[in-house]
Amino acid sequence: MRAMNWVKFFLVIIIIGALTYLTFTGIPGVIPNIYSTRLGIDIRGGVYANLYPDLPEGEKPTADQLNSARSIIEKRLDSKSIYDRNITTEPENGRIIVEIPYKPGETDLNPQKAIEEIGKTALLTFQEVDEDKFNGYREDGTKNYEQTGRIVIEGKHVVEAKVGQNPQTGEIVVTLKLNEEGAKRFAEATERLVGQKIAIYMDDVLITAPTVNEKIPNGEAIITGQRTAAEAGDLADTINAGSLPFRMVSKDLNAITPLLGEGALRVTINAGIIAFILICLFMLVNYRLPGLIANIALFGLIIATLFFISVLGVTLTLPGIAGIILSIGMGVDANVVIFERIREEIKSGKTVAASIDAGFKRAFAAIVDGNVTTIMTGLILYWFGTGPIKGFAVTLIIGVVISFFTAVTATRTMLITVSGLSVAKKPWLFRVKEVSK
Repeated sequence: MRAMNWVKFFLVIIIIGALTYLTFTGIPGVIPNIYSTRLGIDIRGGVYANLYPDLPEGEKPTADQLNSARSIIEKRLDSKSIYDRNITTEPENGRIIVEIPYKPGETDLNPQKAIEEIGKTALLTFQEVDEDKFNGYREDGTKNYEQTGRIVIEGKHVVEAKVGQNPQTGEIVVTLKLNEEGAKRFAEATERLVGQKIAIYMDDVLITAPTVNEKIPNGEAIITGQRTAAEAGDLADTINAGSLPFRMVSKDLNAITPLLGEGALRVTINAGIIAFILICLFMLVNYRLPGLIANIALFGLIIATLFFISVLGVTLTLPGIAGIILSIGMGVDANVVIFERIREEIKSGKTVAASIDAGFKRAFAAIVDGNVTTIMTGLILYWFGTGPIKGFAVTLIIGVVISFFTAVTATRTMLITVSGLSVAKKPWLFRVKEVSK
């Protein structure tokens, strides 16, 4: 049993060491390192752009249309884990103001290149096809049909596109649900075009050109021809993200300086390092042996949090760093609750081993309650928040989940193993002076 405890102890150390290596080094093309993490606009700077709808002269978009366009742009940014952005609608001026951060290592300060990260603000159209009019072949061997301008429906007519399965053949398909106007137009077109193709374009780019097999009368269609679920998912995402109520034209694109700058990042990191050192000293002085074990686990918490942030591609912002620091505080709080319980058990006359076991068991419910309520708060912030608030919520949730496992698993494993040594069974190592008889 004791040998197995030592195996677990060294396994924890090895995992922390491996995560440390991967976090700062990574594996090229497989696992990104922390240095490739995207920095927020408040740290790195980015691009400022005004997006205007491409409407006939004299027409102005409604507030609802602008809000719809804003929602789609936000979804595109969310899918790229770009949470630090400012998107503002100005109905009075008929425009959307977008601010997004630069990528790490980006040296080309052309604002147009940066603004493209939000996805093409293009018009999604379903058009009739002339089979004899095409411009070469695409990578998949299909014809690159030229646009005819005979539009069947547009993105605004699509209510939802998602991956599904053909109940008759079991084939992976993309299902389309159209609104009332779109259903009428699609029914008329599919009745005329049975056996012919309808091409789907994002602006000037052909996405796919499925063949009409039969009339679609109810506004619920399926698109076949996807080889994998991932390919079908990409098509569904493209259709959903392309459902802008109008074409958006970017104007007044400018590079902007950081709001707080990279200097603020250095200050924040230095402050975090100093805070971590002070926490380690506090834990050592106040809890001694358990404090030393907790410091190792807290280091693992920080490394694991940074690792998952880099792997998940989360944009790191100053509020996001605050979320990491807060999650470290949650980890410290969990250890404090556990260690105080252990000290109380030792003072009551129990052995060190029995006190450790009882301390973790009795503190478990309180730790779960604290972590669950914090995660719930983070989920609410993510659901209702925007931009930096979402970034804060993501790092907080990641950190709190990891802090829970480091407190109840890593710390416990190491402490139980070390307490098996005869020298570690002395109460003074747990800052207990006298044991009640």
